[in-house]
Amino acid sequence: MPWARPRTLAGEAVAWLLAMVVMIVVCGSVLAVLDARYDAERTARQQVTAVAVSLADAPSTAAALVSADPAAVLQPVTEQVRAATGVAFITIMAVDRTRYTHTNPTLIGLSYIGSVDQALAGRVFTETYTGSLGPSIRTIAPVRAPGGRIVGLVAAGITLDTLTDNWLEQLPLIIGIAAAALATAGSGLWLIRRRLLRQTGGLAPSELRLMYEHHDAVLHAVREGLVVTENGRPVLVNDEARRLLVDDDGERTSREPVRLPEFLAQGDETLVDVAYAQSGRILLVNRSPVPSDRDAAVVTIRDRTELSEAVGELDSTRRFVEALRSQAHESANRLHTIVAMIEMGRTADAARLATTELQLSQRLIDRMTEAVGEPALSALLLGKSAQAAERGIALTLTEDSELSGDDSDHLLPTGEMITVVGNLIDNALDACDPDDPWVEVTVIGDSSVLHVVVADSGPGMEPDEFTRAQERGYTTKPGGDAAGRGLGLALVAQVVARHEGTLTAENTYGSVVSVTIGGTRDVPGDAELDVGGAAGVSDDEVERGTPR
Repeated sequence: MPWARPRTLAGEAVAWLLAMVVMIVVCGSVLAVLDARYDAERTARQQVTAVAVSLADAPSTAAALVSADPAAVLQPVTEQVRAATGVAFITIMAVDRTRYTHTNPTLIGLSYIGSVDQALAGRVFTETYTGSLGPSIRTIAPVRAPGGRIVGLVAAGITLDTLTDNWLEQLPLIIGIAAAALATAGSGLWLIRRRLLRQTGGLAPSELRLMYEHHDAVLHAVREGLVVTENGRPVLVNDEARRLLVDDDGERTSREPVRLPEFLAQGDETLVDVAYAQSGRILLVNRSPVPSDRDAAVVTIRDRTELSEAVGELDSTRRFVEALRSQAHESANRLHTIVAMIEMGRTADAARLATTELQLSQRLIDRMTEAVGEPALSALLLGKSAQAAERGIALTLTEDSELSGDDSDHLLPTGEMITVVGNLIDNALDACDPDDPWVEVTVIGDSSVLHVVVADSGPGMEPDEFTRAQERGYTTKPGGDAAGRGLGLALVAQVVARHEGTLTAENTYGSVVSVTIGGTRDVPGDAELDVGGAAGVSDDEVERGTPR
């Protein structure tokens, strides 16, 4: 009936278990009844055999059979033995089947009904036969005279009705045991059902299957990494999380375990938008403990690599704009000066000033292009030099700087190279000593190595502080990330981590920050090229912001 069919997984499971238990109990009970019946018959055969053989071997039985009135002697004895042993009948007869004893005295003297041939042959045998008292199990044994001659037979038997009554007396016990087993099993299954209902939420198997299929589809379709952990061990990982956490060139198969970072695998605190570098990627991770199980947690992972690159490019563009703004401001001042000199009639002085500016700018551009052939990086350095001059800071480029203009020879893409150099210079410009402001830049690179060293006159940072400064939002300047700060060194650290390079800081002749990506190469640090002096421009002109 449809209404009686279990609708939940717990109900269906318990129904099947209950059916199996009932079947086991019923089969066990039937086997117990059959075993009781078999035991009763076996006991009856042993009992009647013992009675028949005992009487047949007794000397008094043989003596009575050859006496003048065997029935008078044997009938009282057999009745006493029958009453004591509980057998249904004991018949002692002559060899011609004439009965001398019987449970029913009226049958004494009549012929015995049953097989006697084997007994007459001298063997004791047992059979099931229907006699005057009904079907019975009987044993016939020969009675021998002292000389060995068979003088009579003894038959002892138990009726099958008596046997049935005996083993039926065990039936209530068997039924009671079966009922107790069913009750115990039913109680246990009821407890199991309650537990399954709690664990499955009372859902049907089809609902659980549908939910699993939907959740599995969502798990693999979502474009955010998702990891469920238990005791610090990943128990559920979707495709995106496996891709983001891969650390062997993307060749990890879905059957291999995913290794979580130690700070995610251990601890039970909540994490919100924590940046983490993994296999050249910048990941943003969150962890939320499961309320019902403090040993479990849900970890989400987002790939911020492309966004970080875009932020770096945007920051570089912003700095280009600032440099252009600085140049435009200074150029406007000089243009106004030249126009005023022309209006004053001092055209020769105006031409000389304009020519000098063009020569200085061209010579500076030529020297910068010669040292750093990459056009974008040269433009960045020119803009930074103008920005530094505007702030009264001496920006120098070492004579060892050497970078070709061929993109194929660069270890880093141009955008990432600008991110590294531009942010290091900006940090140096902000950190240098106001009483002695100077910044020194070294850029050496080819297809196998890129080495960038930016030094300034500032106090530098301690190792722990330098490590914290590589985190997004950390800054020693007022305002922090809310003021648009705390990004520069973090972006540099991201690029370095992505290309498995090194980022170090030390305080020697100044605060020196070094980035090395790729192989090693000796970089002399003593000789340096003044951005202004290299182009034939005096230090005073550099401080006044003359070079461009």
